[in-house]
Formats: sequence, structure tokens, C-alpha cells
Amino acid sequence: MKAKDLHGKAPEALGEELLKLRREQFNLRMARATGQAAKPDQFAKVRKNIARVKTVLAQVRARGGKA
Repeated sequence: MKAKDLHGKAPEALGEELLKLRREQFNLRMARATGQAAKPDQFAKVRKNIARVKTVLAQVRARGGKA
């Protein structure tokens, strides 16, 4: 996921994307806690994607968009 791809989305779509990423992060944490984590690199990828979405949402809000 790239930030420029996110800039074209509506604030509602960004909120849904953020929710999806947070659920994925939760599922990864639960898998790690039960010893089932297969791809440790996914933790960092999901965390960075969450930061990207939150940054774009903040920029939309600063411009006066609704989120």
C-alpha cells in the first residue's frame, strides 16, 4: 500500500481501511500469542500501513474534509 493510493480514497473508505488493518493487527497478535505466527515481517508491514492511513486521514481533516 502506498500513500498516493490512499490520497484518492474518500475519508469513509480510509476509515474502513483503518478498521480492516487494526483487525489484521489484532489477528496477528493473537496468532503470535498462540504460537502460530508464520510471517514475522507482517507485524511491521501492518503497523506501517496503519500509520500511512492515519497520516492521510489527518491530512484530509486538516484540509477540511470529513472523516
